[in-house]
Amino acid sequence: MNVHKNARLTPSGRALLVDRIETGWRVRSAAEAAGVSVRTAYKWLGRHRRGGARRHCDRSSVPRRCPRATPAARVAEIERLRRQRMSGPRIASLLGMARSTVGAVLRHLGLGRLSALDHRPVVVRYEKAAPGELIHMDIKSLGRIDGAGHRITGQHAGHHRARGIGYEHLHVAVDDASRLAYVELLPSLGREDAIGFLRRALAWYARHGVIVQRVMTDNGSAYRSKLFADALQDAGARHVRTRPYTPRTNGKAERFIQTSLREWAYAKPYCSSKERAAAIHTWADTYNLSRPHTALGGSPPWQRLNNLLGNDT
Repeated sequence: MNVHKNARLTPSGRALLVDRIETGWRVRSAAEAAGVSVRTAYKWLGRHRRGGARRHCDRSSVPRRCPRATPAARVAEIERLRRQRMSGPRIASLLGMARSTVGAVLRHLGLGRLSALDHRPVVVRYEKAAPGELIHMDIKSLGRIDGAGHRITGQHAGHHRARGIGYEHLHVAVDDASRLAYVELLPSLGREDAIGFLRRALAWYARHGVIVQRVMTDNGSAYRSKLFADALQDAGARHVRTRPYTPRTNGKAERFIQTSLREWAYAKPYCSSKERAAAIHTWADTYNLSRPHTALGGSPPWQRLNNLLGNDT
């Protein structure tokens, strides 16, 4: 119950008013003590005598009868047609009803927009208990830089000055439990660079006390190669692939890439690819060592890693 800020009586105040009258107070005296009119006092006294304490609460403002309400069978028919992805005007025309009535029914059903019919899968969020149980890997291609681009200058000319100078590729690895991340900018996303990155990433994690058990990737050609599988087998790690067209399964790597683009790649104007590449490791160190991570309760990944490993530092 939402009581108006200027209300003289609340349910407990009404009960007190009635109790005073029932124990011998004159109605006028009880009304004056409560700061309400005699008529209001008689109203609550009558409701109390007809229904007891439950009558001290406000009645619903919903009408008891609504003879012109849309019949339940017609509402069900509107819903059936809507679930066939028919528009509101089309349903109104088919059933011989006013568009406004059909629109009101659809909004009441929560089907005011066709997008409400799209059943999106429930996102199952998870986090591994120990570092190394699962490492997420992914690649993001970035256009090479030759001077400030349109993200900085705001100029969207027909011919971009960096067009045709190629790409470089950000390879990332993120530990599921601690979010500790390892990154490299490499010239390609082919299997040779992917395998080299994998080996260096596993060695880097091992130096920090993390023994990798599983590696999750998407279904890119580099990750499907036999040489990549052999490199994982040599490291004693199992390969886990995401389902096709479900990048959210590898969401921690996807999220890390978005963060790196926002806070490193597009955070400032770079005059060259070399200048941008020189900044990635400084940013990655900040991310791992001191940047607060929302999913970790404000702790940086390095602190979470030490907590999980039981280290003092």
